[in-house]
Amino acid sequence: MPYHKNKQQAYQAAEQGYHHAMDLSKTLDASNSEYGVFYSHFMTENEKACQQIQNAMETASEHQQPQLESFLNELQQLQSQFPKP
Repeated sequence: MPYHKNKQQAYQAAEQGYHHAMDLSKTLDASNSEYGVFYSHFMTENEKACQQIQNAMETASEHQQPQLESFLNELQQLQSQFPKP
């Protein structure tokens, strides 16, 4: 049971990190005078989310694996979408 709980917690942390990074990406606007601050914050949170996802993939079930891979791909694509300030 503890293993299952840890597996579920890892997945939930990865999912939360993904949604948090996605929400932050929506606040990025290159024309904003504070874009650099928002960009830096987004990149930090995006990297944390990618790490959480990679950690969760180590224990993910067959059902969770494709979803985690999708999360990771989306976050990696987002990183290249925004110009460096």
